Amino acid sequence: MWAGARSARPPYRIGLFAVTGSGADMSGAHPRNAPSAGFARGMHELGYEFGSQYVTEPRGAEGRFDLYPALAAELVRLPLQAIVAAGPVLHALKQANPPMPVVMAAAEDPEGEGFVRSLAKPGGNFTGLSNQSAELMGKRLELLNAVTGASTLGVLLDPAARWFLPMTRAAASARGWTLRVMEVQKAEDIRPAMQAAAEARVGGVLVVSSLGLYQFNRINEAAMKARLPVVYVQRLPAAAGGLMSYGADIPEIWRRAAGFVDRILKGAKPGDLAVEQPTKFEFVLNLRTAKALGLVIPQSLLLRADEVIS
Repeated sequence: MWAGARSARPPYRIGLFAVTGSGADMSGAHPRNAPSAGFARGMHELGYEFGSQYVTEPRGAEGRFDLYPALAAELVRLPLQAIVAAGPVLHALKQANPPMPVVMAAAEDPEGEGFVRSLAKPGGNFTGLSNQSAELMGKRLELLNAVTGASTLGVLLDPAARWFLPMTRAAASARGWTLRVMEVQKAEDIRPAMQAAAEARVGGVLVVSSLGLYQFNRINEAAMKARLPVVYVQRLPAAAGGLMSYGADIPEIWRRAAGFVDRILKGAKPGDLAVEQPTKFEFVLNLRTAKALGLVIPQSLLLRADEVIS
């Protein structure tokens, strides 16, 4: 039994750490932030009442990767029973050497990034769910190729997302395609990056940048101006004007993360809890954007889409 869980008494304090959102919209029993709402739903389903049995310490980076280290350091100093975190912020948490368990709500590559020894036997204090990103990167590139027929594709990323690059390059190389990399440091870099991609004659752009989850309106505007189709890793940017998204259902992963927190609070060691895979994926296709770009979407893709925005 983990000592912190054994000695704690309700209300338990759970840290929440996300790339997007802010502390304000991640707070309370009914957060506005969709992943946090998924976690709250999972805790409610497990019988935990917010306020009397557990409270949260939310930290949202609002899409700013420069805030990750400070927010991580702030969280690990708090007397928490566990931290639920996802994506790039997990690296900042690992560097902050957290004394409490960390439940991964969608780690891109838990073994490859060094969070766990293996998926079956994590060891240490990280456990949770993976995001199967190595497999998904290839599928996202295939979607762009299916729509455009292009074998030269782009990827937009920022310094916090550089660890996506090897798996994305490998996915492109395995298919015999050329990958152009556009790295952005801040929101103001987005439009020049998209223009550079258009000048390099890429057929479309895969967005894996943290900015893509918070500055997607700016990315969509720049992509439209450059006449470039864009595929995202999550639904919201596609619904807001991107062409497509394909990825795991993130709120559902956060809901399932509550199950890991429950087991830890009941005394399980995080290192003994096998990492789980996502079970629900979403393919969103925006026909309005396709029409604006003059693209004809193959019928096969329309039939595969979980949601078609028209």
